[in-house]
Amino acid sequence: MSDSNVQFPTLLSPITINGLTVRNRIVSSGHGTRLADKHKISDRLHAYHEARAKGGAGLIITEAAMIDYASVASPTHLVAADDGIIPSFRRLAETLHSHGCASIAQVFHLGHEMTNDRDGMRAVSYGPSTSSSERYHTAGREMPHRMVRETIRKFGEAAMRVREAGMDGVEIAASHGYLIAQFLSPRINLRTDEYGGTLENRLRFLRETIEVVRDAVGPNMVVGIRISGDELLEEGLQSDEVLEICKAIGTDGAVDYFNVTSGSSRAAGSAIHIVPPMSTDIALTAPFAAAIKTQVAQPVIAVGRINHAAAAEQVLSSGQADLCGMTRAMITDPDLGNKLFAGNAEDVRVCIGCNQACIDRMHRGYGISCIQHPETGRELQFGTLNAVKSRRKVIVAGGGPGGMKAAATAAARGHDVTLHEASNRLGGQALLAQLLPRRAEFGGIIGNLEKDMERAGVSIALNSTVDLDLIDREAPDAVVVATGGKVTTPNIEGLEEANAVNAWQVLEGGVNIGARVVIADWRCDWIGLGLAEKLAREGCSVRLASTGHVAGESIPRYMRDLWLGEMHKLGVELVPMARLFGLDAETAYFQHIASGEPIILEDVDTVVLSLGHEPVTTLEHALLDWGGEVHFVGDCLAPRTAEEAVVEGLKAGHAI
Repeated sequence: MSDSNVQFPTLLSPITINGLTVRNRIVSSGHGTRLADKHKISDRLHAYHEARAKGGAGLIITEAAMIDYASVASPTHLVAADDGIIPSFRRLAETLHSHGCASIAQVFHLGHEMTNDRDGMRAVSYGPSTSSSERYHTAGREMPHRMVRETIRKFGEAAMRVREAGMDGVEIAASHGYLIAQFLSPRINLRTDEYGGTLENRLRFLRETIEVVRDAVGPNMVVGIRISGDELLEEGLQSDEVLEICKAIGTDGAVDYFNVTSGSSRAAGSAIHIVPPMSTDIALTAPFAAAIKTQVAQPVIAVGRINHAAAAEQVLSSGQADLCGMTRAMITDPDLGNKLFAGNAEDVRVCIGCNQACIDRMHRGYGISCIQHPETGRELQFGTLNAVKSRRKVIVAGGGPGGMKAAATAAARGHDVTLHEASNRLGGQALLAQLLPRRAEFGGIIGNLEKDMERAGVSIALNSTVDLDLIDREAPDAVVVATGGKVTTPNIEGLEEANAVNAWQVLEGGVNIGARVVIADWRCDWIGLGLAEKLAREGCSVRLASTGHVAGESIPRYMRDLWLGEMHKLGVELVPMARLFGLDAETAYFQHIASGEPIILEDVDTVVLSLGHEPVTTLEHALLDWGGEVHFVGDCLAPRTAEEAVVEGLKAGHAI
């Protein structure tokens, strides 16, 4: 027995659900990937799931497959409304089974959360009653009785296709404020027929859906439901109501497990719990799962920020759940299960909950990935690390995330790699990013990439600046330039008169900040919001003036919405669409970016400039006449985020 089997005895133990043996308790729960194509499991999506099955996942639950084309807004949505889905699901089931991984398909309907149809038009969204979605600004219609019956029938037909494809089970999505949850809510479901009113009537849609799904798949195939333990929304399902619902469904005995999540898609404050960001608690949904577990005899899955094995083992060993959704943990490290079984828990790359390349890419319509492990979602291109035919000497200039990824990748392929960092610490701007409120976990990217470099055999030289003399002495075959960016020095009238400091100076400390602060935020990212929270908590009166329509416009929406809520609580004044153009000793002068009219903020002690960065190009210029192979990575190309730097580091490491 490996050390990890002792350290994580429950997590790594098998469990049987209605005759289906799952080899461990590690679950990849259903989550949107935007990797599907034309409503089917594409080669990219297939490879994505296969990587996690090969990596030791016990159970993979595929993302929502829509049971009706009336609930489809994008060609990247899976659709189980016709037999066209069967071949791609069959291929996936066979692949997952070949790696010893169990497979379940989720079936789903958006209900009132349907926004656009496949043609991009604003959709007619149907639900239990006439209702509006605050978050998506949709005004939904009540489903006619005939449509209710048709929709239930379509759940059964979708389940029949899942069975035909050879999947091990079907999960009915009744979570996050979507159609079935809308029928369950006494504040959203205002019907007066047999599907509304009393709890018994509101349960009818779910019960009849379970019945047709069970009839479609038979008694020996797994059927589960996903439900929010609390929708954390005034009009949504409350925890006591969910307990009553689960107790009734559990007593019926027609489902085999409960997958417990939290939150609702209907409002910003609740939606952040769907994929909770780094500033939220680890395993924050486990108490809801634990409460439901006391009411049902079936196994319970807990999800929500269970980002490392110790947290999962605690949830399981304490009896809060029987399996753990570790979805983002496996987005970050597909080999999580194998590493644990081998006793190499210390080698697991831990998710930092940034939501930057997973849920944010999905929200923007792109395939999911990971800022720490950009191979995720790119398995067809970078899933195999090809050994080099000829070992070459490589110098990497810069020890930020991009440089570290380039060094680790090139060395893992067999090159002789030395990374030079001009300062005494690795990490680059990540060292500053982790100092922002709600961003402390971001520093985990440094440690994870350091471990990758150590395993690959990268040599590291700190306090070492790469210049042409060093390159002439070392005579490398290739150089990766990852020298990063520096704070932009703005050409602002009156800058010398004002007490103006930049964001880096505030984070590093040692500057005098007065009581009345204006933050000039050009980037509309984490920096402006983080500085506003930091200074407000330190007692300053803060005004945050951003060039965007809203502060945090460029960052993942769940993180942005959480932070905007905090701004409101802290009394931070938000000034949108404002461009800084002048300063004096006590006044900051802005211009409205649409109207051109002045916005004058008076009584200012300190102006904090968050006006972006510019590339550090000294080494680039020095290498113009050098004859060797050169690659550029990250902010030295153009200031962006850690995601772009790490992706470019991956590409450089593969290209050498």
